[in-house]
Amino acid sequence: MRYTLEINALARQSLISADGVIEGGFTAGQYGLEMSSAAYKSSWRFDMEGLPADLIRRGMAVPDTTQPHGLKLLIEDYPYANDGLLIWSAIQTWVRTYVERYYPNSNSIQTDSELQSWYSESINVGHADLREAEWWPKLDTVDDLVSILTTLVWLASAQHAALNFGQYPYGGYVPNRPPLMRRLIPDESDPEVINLIRVIRPEANNLNRAELVSDVEKTTNKLHI
Repeated sequence: MRYTLEINALARQSLISADGVIEGGFTAGQYGLEMSSAAYKSSWRFDMEGLPADLIRRGMAVPDTTQPHGLKLLIEDYPYANDGLLIWSAIQTWVRTYVERYYPNSNSIQTDSELQSWYSESINVGHADLREAEWWPKLDTVDDLVSILTTLVWLASAQHAALNFGQYPYGGYVPNRPPLMRRLIPDESDPEVINLIRVIRPEANNLNRAELVSDVEKTTNKLHI
């Protein structure tokens, strides 16, 4: 979480801004972020942002109290879930150990006015458009606080890494994803290989596309990958 504030500031300036990288590099163009906002409003739920709940919601797992993480994966060979659940469990253990040092019981949670004000502000100010939603978790017990904090740490660390840290090899390393390719790369034995340059459509905005790769590289460097 060390670079979260700096990354968010850079993202607002160049990534999700009007005419920014997202609008310039995605098919939806100027409507991309509007579509993303609409999806957030209709489907985002904080209580579903934790990994176990997310896997169950997406039909990738079912609740099973006999399993180590309280759920059973429906696809056993699912690296994101297999590795993610180990990380989720480690975060949860760390959070619980820390929380229980300061909050020994439910009463200590309920009577901490600063803690309650923080959570209330997160809902009523941070998500004012959804503040009336019935799915917001309660903050009455030690387990409630552990669950909320585990979800926040998961989103800002492991989940963020899973979603974003592949951006350079996927979108910035040209051999993996040539920005100007309009067809599948021919097989080496295909006669078209020698004419490959002819199927790359020349465009006037080549420099703009090069800038997109450069932006990805800059972000990667900021993450110290």
